[in-house]
Amino acid sequence: MVPQDFKSDQYVRFCPGCGDHAICAALQKAMAEIGVPPHQTVVISGIGCSSRMPHYLNTYGFNTIHGRGGAVATGVKTSHPELTVWQMSGDGDCLAIGGNHFIHEIRRNVDLNICMFNNRIYGLTKGQYSPTSPKGFISKSSPFGTVERPFIPAQLVLGAGGTFFARTLDVDMPTTVDCMVQAHKHKGASVIECLVNCVIFNNGTHEWIANRELRAEHSIVLKHGEKMIFGTNKDKGLAIEIDPQTFIPHIIVVPADDERVLVHDAQQPDPTLHRLLALMGQERFTDVADADSQSPLPVALGVIRNVTADTYDQAVNRQIEEVRARAKAQTFDQLTQSLEQWEM
Repeated sequence: MVPQDFKSDQYVRFCPGCGDHAICAALQKAMAEIGVPPHQTVVISGIGCSSRMPHYLNTYGFNTIHGRGGAVATGVKTSHPELTVWQMSGDGDCLAIGGNHFIHEIRRNVDLNICMFNNRIYGLTKGQYSPTSPKGFISKSSPFGTVERPFIPAQLVLGAGGTFFARTLDVDMPTTVDCMVQAHKHKGASVIECLVNCVIFNNGTHEWIANRELRAEHSIVLKHGEKMIFGTNKDKGLAIEIDPQTFIPHIIVVPADDERVLVHDAQQPDPTLHRLLALMGQERFTDVADADSQSPLPVALGVIRNVTADTYDQAVNRQIEEVRARAKAQTFDQLTQSLEQWEM
């Protein structure tokens, strides 16, 4: 299969320059690489710019109401476990009105591939601040700056017991495709935070890592089994250090040839290191005042966590089969025949 097999005949209505174009193209490319045919693939979404995605993919799809994509996707996967189900959502759709569905599909570990587009703004409704907008952010709904602390998606996913978390950039096609392919291979709730640019209402929101000249110094693409090395000249590495006073572990930057450089283990069941990696550089995402900070820690991209656990849809269908095997009535007709009956 080729990406063209997954392109619908609909005109793509994302704004010119919107990062959603790149994620859409990456998803079509990933689907072709994965090889599951369109008729066995379902794309579910809520409401928002990113939630237009089902219209642009030649698969089964359903554009639900605001924030309810997770509930519908869970129903689809549980009732038809043989299907591959993708959920498209934005930082508003997923973390605000849909936040409750989001944390519970992660907690249940439903076998879904969730792409959460994070542009730190409500784009479709014209520029209000979102749950990921940094504190102090000026928008149409916060003209003097929002006073709220934002969500860090990785922290929310790991706090809900997430088994798979990845992060990618709209301008990094290879990493985006790889994250999507790895998400499909994972059995359970796979969450990919897609950092995208809203060229109209929040242009340049990820510029400090999206800029080609800055990216190598400000980000690191983690790969399972490989050393955590980054930098323009690949001369920096990441190591862990324990504070002797508080016994709290910290990630530090060391020379690439330092023996302390960590090897990424995305499959480590304990989430401690995954959380530290996922939170690197996030101060620049959470507060306008910190946006120009010169933290030496890069933002982690790629697959950060990928561990195995029983999935909700497998457990539900296994339970159905176990109960059915013990039941005297195997069909609905047999059940009605076994009940008390009378003729009128």
